[in-house]
Amino acid sequence: MMSENKYERIGKELIQIIGEDNIESYVHCATRLRFSVKDRKKIDDEAIEKIDEVKGVFYNAGQYQVILGTGTVNKVYSALRGGRPDEEEEQESSSSNKEKGIRRAVRTLADIFIPIIPIIAATGLFLGLKGVLTSDAFLGLIGKSIEDIPEYLLTLISVLTDTAFAFLPALICWSAFRKFGGMPVIGFVLGLMLVSPSLPNAYAVADINSGVEPIIAFGFIPIVGYQGSVLTALVVGFFGAKLERKLRAVMPNALDLIFTPFFVLLSMMITGLLILGPLLHFLEAGLVAVVIQLIDIPLGIGGLLIGFIYPLAVMTGMHHLFIMIETTMLANTGFNPLITLCAMYGFANAGTCLGITVKAKKSTVKVTGASATATQLLGVSEPALFGVVMRYSTKPLYVMIACSAVGGAILSLLNVQANSYGLAVVLSPLMYIYDWSQLLAYLVVSVIIFVAAFVITYLFAVPKEVMVEDEEVKVRNVG
Repeated sequence: MMSENKYERIGKELIQIIGEDNIESYVHCATRLRFSVKDRKKIDDEAIEKIDEVKGVFYNAGQYQVILGTGTVNKVYSALRGGRPDEEEEQESSSSNKEKGIRRAVRTLADIFIPIIPIIAATGLFLGLKGVLTSDAFLGLIGKSIEDIPEYLLTLISVLTDTAFAFLPALICWSAFRKFGGMPVIGFVLGLMLVSPSLPNAYAVADINSGVEPIIAFGFIPIVGYQGSVLTALVVGFFGAKLERKLRAVMPNALDLIFTPFFVLLSMMITGLLILGPLLHFLEAGLVAVVIQLIDIPLGIGGLLIGFIYPLAVMTGMHHLFIMIETTMLANTGFNPLITLCAMYGFANAGTCLGITVKAKKSTVKVTGASATATQLLGVSEPALFGVVMRYSTKPLYVMIACSAVGGAILSLLNVQANSYGLAVVLSPLMYIYDWSQLLAYLVVSVIIFVAAFVITYLFAVPKEVMVEDEEVKVRNVG
C-alpha cells in the first residue's frame, strides 16, 4: 500500500506542476512519461526535477518527457490512470497530434518491440549460459564431455534457448495487435500460424543440406514457415488489427464473437503466407544484408559510423528503429553485432557525465551528475545526456560522440558481437558470456572508452558554467 501511495503522489505532483488544463494526453515508454502539452513555457522544470524518483526532463517532438526509469514509469503511469490498462485510442491521439512521418513510425515500432525486449534479453542470457556450460573448456575442467550430458537435460536447455525465437512472429503479432487496437490473442494465434509445424521450417529450407523444400502454390508461390521473420509478422499484425477493427464496426453483435476472429484469421493467413510473406522475405533479407555490409566495412570504418550515428539517433528519438533491425539479425543469424557497436555510447556518455560531475564546482551539477552517471551505468541515458552532457556546452557532446565512434571502430576490428539485446552498460557484458574471448575483448574496450571519455572531458571539455560555485555555497564559505 505504501508503494501505491508513493506513485499516486508522484503522479499528482506531476499533474499539478504541468497543469491539468495544460495536458492534452500522456503515454509512457520504457523509461519516460510523455506528456503532450498545450504550452511548454508554463512548466517549471526545476519543480518537476525535485519530485521523488524524477531523474530529469526534456522537451522533444511536441512532448514534455519526464524521465522516471524502468519499472517506476509503469507504476506512476498506472497510478495516473487509476490502475486501468493502456488504451489504444489514447496512445494514438498522443503521438498523432504531435508526431508525423518517420518520427511517428519510429515511435510505433518502439511501442511494438519494447514489450518483447525482456524475453529476448532473457533468452540471450540462457544462450550465454548454455555456451559456457556446454563448452569443451568448462566440461574439461570437471572431467566431462558433451556426450556425458543426459539427453533430457540438453532438451530442457533447448526449450529455454530456442522457444522465444521459434515463436518470435507470434510475439510480434501479439504486440502489434495490442498497439493497433486489435484483440491481442487473435494476433498471437495469427503469429503462430506463420510458424506452424505443418509448414516447411524456414531455417531447414535455408539449409541446402537439410533436403527440405518449400511447398509451391499455384506453380510459383513458395510457402514456408516464417521463423525469425520480423517484418512479415509486423506487417501481418498491422493489417490484421486494422481489419479486425473494421469488421467489428459492421459485424452484428450476435455474430461478432465468432465470425470476426474467423474472417481475420482466414484472410490474414492467406494474405500472409501467399502474398506478404514471400514479398517481405526478400525485403527483410536485403535490410539485414545492407546492415551487415555496413558493419563489415574494412578497417573498422563501419563500426566508427555506427558508433557515431547512434548517439545522434538517441538525441532525436530515432534509436528505436535499431530494435527492429537487431531483432531481425538475432532471429536470422543468432548474433547481434549492431548492439555491440551502439553500446559504446552508454560508456562514453557515462564517462563524459562523470568527468563534468567530478570537476564541477556548482553543487547542483555535482548532485545531478552523480545521479545521472549512476542511472546511465544502469542503462537509462537521458538524465546524463540531456541533464548534464548537452545542458551547458557542445564540447562534452563532441567528446562523447567521438569516444562512442572510436569504441565502435575498435569492436568492429575485433569482430565482437552479442547474442542478445536489451542489456545496457554494466549489464551488457552478460550478452558475451557465451565466449570468453568475446567477453574479455568487450570488457577491455568498454573500460577504455569509459576512462577515455572521463579523462578527456575532465581535462578539456568541462563547461565554464559548471565551474562557478552556487551563491549559497559562497555565502557559507565566507561565513
